[in-house]
Amino acid sequence: MVESIDLVYPFAGRWLVQNSPASRVPSHGTTAFGSSFAIDFVPVDDDGRTAPVTVTTLVRPEPPERFPGFGRPILAPVAGVVVAVSDGMPDHAAYRGLPSIGYALTQRRRAAEGWPGLAGNHVLLESDDGAVVALCHLRRGSLAVAPGQQVHVGDLLGGCGNSGNSTEPHLHVQAIDGRDVGRAGPVRLTFLGSLPRNGEVVTG
Repeated sequence: MVESIDLVYPFAGRWLVQNSPASRVPSHGTTAFGSSFAIDFVPVDDDGRTAPVTVTTLVRPEPPERFPGFGRPILAPVAGVVVAVSDGMPDHAAYRGLPSIGYALTQRRRAAEGWPGLAGNHVLLESDDGAVVALCHLRRGSLAVAPGQQVHVGDLLGGCGNSGNSTEPHLHVQAIDGRDVGRAGPVRLTFLGSLPRNGEVVTG
């Protein structure tokens, strides 16, 4: 059984690391759906910002199109075969401020839907050694691959989005040891031989 996998960064440009398993395990506060070693990457500009902060940022939802990383290309971090995709969920508003009753209500609905509702639009990519890499929260309508397709490192998979359990456009990456997300166990991740910590800005 595969226990770890080394990936290349599945993007170009600058990305802020959040919820890294280098800082805590389980990284997202749960072991559900094999997510113990999951990691998040938030696209940022040259100044390390996701989007300009205004007086309304803390109290109002923002359209995902306002974020410079929305739609940024997401690339295959490993060679393998696409085993599943989802591309029909909407990109909802982003919330960077105070908790929103509206978002909390939709969050409960997503949790009730299980993995599809939490992951949003996504690609599952099975590597040659059997690990399945999930790339989640992709932009609706952006997927460039289909199940059964062979991909190489660096091939375009889709665009960064804000679908599923996402408060602003970002990429969620995790690896599991089988195709059934509900039953698979977590697989440890590294990127180019190491694992970045929370708050680091990495460049793909």
